[in-house]
Amino acid sequence: MRNKLLMIGMLMSACLNLFGQQTKSFFPEKNLTTVGAYYYPEHWDESQWERDLKKMAELGFEFTHFGEFAWAQLEPEEGKYDFSWLDKAIELSAKYNLKVVLCTTTATPPVWLTRSHPEILLKNENGTYYDHGARQHASFTNTFYREYSLKIIHELGKRYGNDPRVIGWQLDNEPGVRQDFNDEALKRFRLFLRNKYDNDINKLNKAWGTAFWSQIYPDFEMINFPRPSHWGQNPHQLLDWRRFYAHEAATFLDEQALVLKKYCKNQWITSNYIPNYEEGHIGKSKEFDFYTYTRYMVYGDPGIGKFGFRIGDPMRIPFANDFFRPVSGMYGVMELQPGQVNWGTLNSQPYPGAIRLWLWSVFAGGSDLTCTYRFRQPLYGDEQFHQAIIGPDGVTTSRGGLEFVQFINEIDKLRKTYKPGKALPRDYLKRKTGILYNHENAWSISKRPLTYKWNFENHVQKYYKPLKSFGAPVDIIYEGKSWKEYPVLIAPAYEMVDDSLITEWKNYAEQGGHLILTCRTGIKDRMSQLFELPLGGKIYPLIGGTTDFYDLLPDNHPGTVKMDGKIYKWSVWGDILTPYKGTEVWANYDSDYYAGKPAVLHNKVGKGSITYIGVESENGELEKDVLKRIYSLYKASVMNLPEGVWMEYRDGFGIAVNYSSDTFSFPLPANTDIIIGEQDIKPAGVLVWKY
Repeated sequence: MRNKLLMIGMLMSACLNLFGQQTKSFFPEKNLTTVGAYYYPEHWDESQWERDLKKMAELGFEFTHFGEFAWAQLEPEEGKYDFSWLDKAIELSAKYNLKVVLCTTTATPPVWLTRSHPEILLKNENGTYYDHGARQHASFTNTFYREYSLKIIHELGKRYGNDPRVIGWQLDNEPGVRQDFNDEALKRFRLFLRNKYDNDINKLNKAWGTAFWSQIYPDFEMINFPRPSHWGQNPHQLLDWRRFYAHEAATFLDEQALVLKKYCKNQWITSNYIPNYEEGHIGKSKEFDFYTYTRYMVYGDPGIGKFGFRIGDPMRIPFANDFFRPVSGMYGVMELQPGQVNWGTLNSQPYPGAIRLWLWSVFAGGSDLTCTYRFRQPLYGDEQFHQAIIGPDGVTTSRGGLEFVQFINEIDKLRKTYKPGKALPRDYLKRKTGILYNHENAWSISKRPLTYKWNFENHVQKYYKPLKSFGAPVDIIYEGKSWKEYPVLIAPAYEMVDDSLITEWKNYAEQGGHLILTCRTGIKDRMSQLFELPLGGKIYPLIGGTTDFYDLLPDNHPGTVKMDGKIYKWSVWGDILTPYKGTEVWANYDSDYYAGKPAVLHNKVGKGSITYIGVESENGELEKDVLKRIYSLYKASVMNLPEGVWMEYRDGFGIAVNYSSDTFSFPLPANTDIIIGEQDIKPAGVLVWKY
């Protein structure tokens, strides 16, 4: 098995392609974006298919989506395939000029497979097994399951890979990181570790710090899975364990993509991810043309103001846009909520216009496609109350469906006025910002957050939200991407670093970039071990100072920080700092026994600067004000949009959206050509103009 896995890895490396190399040829720029809807022929009487697909086309949808949960229908018996029904559905789609996205069916293995090979089912830490009847219950870490899955993917590729009616492929469905405690998974984990540590158990023992608590391993075969539910598990082992499962998810999808590439002609390959950014597998499948995500907006979150629970969190879509787009230069949304859902904590009706708002929000970030789940509301199964474009009667267009139609018609209006080659506004590009993100920092901190108040996502949002209020274009990026295009680069809570990264940070600042490092940065190496230095010592030369210690405060005893005479509350984390000579102190602690000690340092480095924000404020106002000060250093203008309002530019159009519960008058230059909406943007409203 080890040799087989090594061969797969070599094959994947040999076939590595550059993301997005052909992507734009799949989506002509003049079309701006394209909209589709999921349809499940296998759920409906065949006599209704033509009526439904014709209706889909009449409403303005340009593509549909088949087959993601249909393994049992495509392979009703082992090795016996039935594509006749899918052939007919594709033929009917083409009759009404609907292109087709096909899926691999690995999210729902058929019962004959799960019964004959129960070892493919996920095993929980407590020893219980998943069983047939759900979805995503098979293990990516089972070698047999991987191999058998590729058989039906071969058959699908042979039959449809050269079919001009098929535009692309979605692999699996919402593929997450699936932790499996089966024996086969353990074998693969041990093999993963052998490869990572060059089959040298001494290297592993050093990386895992197994001298602590007498954990030393004499051989790889004596290693078991860590037990996350057990207190005191080795943090370095847990880190490698999470790396392993993220690797398994990513490579399983790459194996599928490599099979399809043997047959596919002019068809793109992607998958649809739930944006669980900290899982670590998103962006790691190297054989994709681009990535797509799923987004549901109203299912129990409060949002902003009295209508917020019906409109949704204003940052949920733009953050996903800005995370997925930089991976390959483009992105899409494969599932966008069309109405009420049935699985949330509170499944409220969306606010009138909210679904159209979400569509425009997806478009604003640069998306080339948006698809909705689903076209018809199901009559049976676990999602009976999940609204769709068409209601349960099969003929009535839902309110959400009508908002999709409105968006489709509005995009058609934009297509008629689109002119290629329009550059983005200079002031917009001048405030472009990168947020350097590494999920492994979240993993490392989660093992010992040190305070019940620490939340990695909330910490990142305290920088992201101000950027959107400034009207700044943002990319959420991984290491390895050039930073030259970003005047400002933020590395939030970057706990694990190495000398190479520190050198890159220094070079970025010396060449004129403005780097912002935040609390908890530079404490550990890449295996989550502390450096044999004062805490944070690796980055002292960058920030122009030292960390004396850190403090954490309870809810009933918040601290304060003062900057430019303004007071900010804090309690989550505070690094108490001492500056080097020549380093500017921008903010000081204003309470407790260390009152007067610095909380924010600013160090001029070459043509640029490095700012260290050693404290997390309660409401993010300190972070926002520091960012404003950074932008003013290099004379970049910023907007001052209220919470819930944000904007973007693309393709010669400006788009502003309002997730707040109040009307907002958007600051447009005089005589601006408004294409859609009004300058006074109502709740759930959209404004589109030419620039």
